[in-house]
Amino acid sequence: MAAREVFAHYMLGVTNGQVLADWNRDITLAKAAKIDGFAINAGPNDAWSVAQLNLAYQSAEANAFKLFISFDMLCCGTWPVSQVADFINAHKNSPAQFKVNNQPFVSTFEGTNFVSQWTQVEQSTGALFLVPSWTSMGPQTFQSNLNAVDGTFPWDAWPHGRSPTHKTVDSDRAWISSVPGKSFMMPVSPWFYTNLPQFGKNWNWDSDTLWFDRWEQVLDILPQFVEIISWNDYGESHHIGPIRSQGIVGGAEVYVNNMPHDAWRFILPYYIAAYKAGTRNVAIPTQGAVVWYRTTPKSVCSNGGTTCDNSGTQGGAENCTRDSVFVISASSTATTVSIRIGGVGQDFSVAAGMKLVEMPFSGRTGNVVVTVNGKTVTGPAPITNVCPSSGRVNFNAVVASTS
Repeated sequence: MAAREVFAHYMLGVTNGQVLADWNRDITLAKAAKIDGFAINAGPNDAWSVAQLNLAYQSAEANAFKLFISFDMLCCGTWPVSQVADFINAHKNSPAQFKVNNQPFVSTFEGTNFVSQWTQVEQSTGALFLVPSWTSMGPQTFQSNLNAVDGTFPWDAWPHGRSPTHKTVDSDRAWISSVPGKSFMMPVSPWFYTNLPQFGKNWNWDSDTLWFDRWEQVLDILPQFVEIISWNDYGESHHIGPIRSQGIVGGAEVYVNNMPHDAWRFILPYYIAAYKAGTRNVAIPTQGAVVWYRTTPKSVCSNGGTTCDNSGTQGGAENCTRDSVFVISASSTATTVSIRIGGVGQDFSVAAGMKLVEMPFSGRTGNVVVTVNGKTVTGPAPITNVCPSSGRVNFNAVVASTS
């Protein structure tokens, strides 16, 4: 079996117009964060998919990076067997193709109506290492399809219910139990807010401490694979890669522009090193901190019709978040984390290691400044009591780090 690996979910559907330099930049940034590769989410009807996939593999080959295709079978049309096979055959012999047991690794987003057709795909491509995301089946039904798969990847990285509802490992353990002796790819995500009613999506998940919670849980579970959701899905606000304006889905600009998330990558080298070593002892070679927060109180104006999680049973989006500044400190010794909003705030004593600190807004406005071990970071935008120009609260977060 393969060593532990970390991938980031990369949306091919938003790459129209990207050039090789864009791919090189993303891969360079991902490698710097110790990410091993991209799971390339591909739909069947994007005219640019083949050309962009070719660029992705060209860049990955030149940069010693890994790729695999994740076939999006929920949106954007139907995949014929021949097209799935063509996508796999085009790159299965690439040095960048991620393989397990010398078989090209393949995943999906849903595709429960395609289960029986994978046999036909394999007849056209040869053996595959199939780890699909058939999450809508649930673990019990998924288990009845074990002969068709080599593992599972549940699209279940967010907690259900009102804040503070922390994500637990219960669903991870249920999915692991459904694939005895087979691979488990654990989903990890930093956030989820979307307001795209044209796609039937307008919800906000409780993500306040999710990025910290899930990486701590990765060290509890030690799965064979981790997939970060996502690198560049700006419309769902869980991107950790740089924002490209041409990749923002129409309607998402109002909550994506000027809301950088790159600094969430700050913690990845620490946690990925511990995960690969199989230890909870997170080494801290470089000390610092990452800070994130929303830029207004949640009650400053309309919630935009956004619900708390996607169930429609938990009320408005404001029930899925707290008006707080969140900090992860990375320190090799016990230290003090100083958080200030507009010059007023608190000092928190924290132990050595990776530690989470939360400070409520408590009516304060102004620039957010965090200091740890002599290093200071100022947030990308101040907290204000002014409703955004969209006329609704932006439930996305801004993120910054000390390095």
